[in-house]
Amino acid sequence: MRKIVLIIAIVVAAGAAFLLYNVFGPAVHNPEKKFLYVPTGARYNQLKDSLRDGKFLSGFYFFDKIAGFQGLPEKVRPGKYKVEQGMSIFSLVKKLSDGAQDPVNLVLTKIRTPDDLAKRIGRLFEIDSAKAIQFLTNNDSLRAFGVDANTVLTDVFPDTYTYFWTADMSAIMGKLSRQREKFWTDERKEKAAHLKLTPNQVYILASIVEEETNKADDKGKIASVYINRLRKGMPLAADPTVKYAMKDFSLTRIYFKHLETVSPYNTYKNKGLPPGPICTPSIKTIDAVLDAPETDYLFFVAKPDFSGHSNFAATFAEHQTFAAAYRKALDSLMKAKQQK
Repeated sequence: MRKIVLIIAIVVAAGAAFLLYNVFGPAVHNPEKKFLYVPTGARYNQLKDSLRDGKFLSGFYFFDKIAGFQGLPEKVRPGKYKVEQGMSIFSLVKKLSDGAQDPVNLVLTKIRTPDDLAKRIGRLFEIDSAKAIQFLTNNDSLRAFGVDANTVLTDVFPDTYTYFWTADMSAIMGKLSRQREKFWTDERKEKAAHLKLTPNQVYILASIVEEETNKADDKGKIASVYINRLRKGMPLAADPTVKYAMKDFSLTRIYFKHLETVSPYNTYKNKGLPPGPICTPSIKTIDAVLDAPETDYLFFVAKPDFSGHSNFAATFAEHQTFAAAYRKALDSLMKAKQQK
C-alpha cells in the first residue's frame, strides 16, 4: 500500500513538475530578437499564426490553456511586443493579455519634406506612409494643431519622441505640437516679435539658414542678411529654396536656368518668405535667428578658401568682388579635379 501511495505521489509530483515547467519554464524562442507585431483588429487565430510564423513557439497546447484562463482569445490587444528568448508561456500570455506594448522611439533630426516624415512614420508605426502623408497634407486634419499642409513641419523639433506602435497620426502630431508649445517660450516669442516675425516665420527663416551653412558663427549673420532683405522688400534670393522648389537636394551649384523654376518656394521669383520651411532646423539655428545681430549686410557668398564660412557685404559692388573671388576658386578646383 505504501508503495502504491509513493508511486502515485511520484507520478503526481512529476506531472506537477512537468506542468510547471511548461507553463513557467523557458519555452519561447527568439534568438534573433525579433518583435511580435499584432495588428489592430487581429483575432486570436491570427495572433497564433504570427507566433507560429515567427517561430516563437513550437507548440500551442499550454499557450491555449493559459490564454483561455487569461481571456486572451476574446480580447486580442494590438501592438508591438518585445519577446524575450527563454521567457515562459505564462509571461508571454500575460504580456499579450495586458497589452503591455513596448515603446517606439521616433528620432527626428533633419527632415526636408512632409514626405520624408511620412516615410519615417510608416517604417516605425502601424500606420503606413500613404496614410501618414494623406494626414500631413490635409488641412482639415492639421487645423487642430495650428498648422496647414505648408507649415506642418513647423511642428517638428529635433528630439526623440516615444509612442506605441499603434499610435495614430493624431497622437503622433499631438506630441509634436506639445513640444512646439514648450519650445516657444514667452522669451522666444518676444524675440520673434522684436524681429517683426511670427514664430512660424522664424522657423521658416531658420530652415533656410540651416541649409545655407553648418558654421555656427555664420548663422546669425546670414539670418541678418535675410531679415534686412525682408525689411527692404527685396527677394530673399536664397539658393536652398531653389533646390527645395526643384526637389533636387543633390545640387551643389545653382545656375541661372535653375532660377526660372516656377514654385512658391523659389525666393528668386517670389518676394518674402516661402510658404513653409524647407527643412527642420536645429534649435541652435532657430535661436541664432532669434538672436541675429543688427547689421547692414545684404549679401553673402562663400569664402574662396572653402572653409565653409562666408564673406558678408553691405553693397552689391563689394559683394561682386567677393563673388568673383569665390567663382575663380571654384573654377580652379573643378579644373584640377578634371585633370586628375
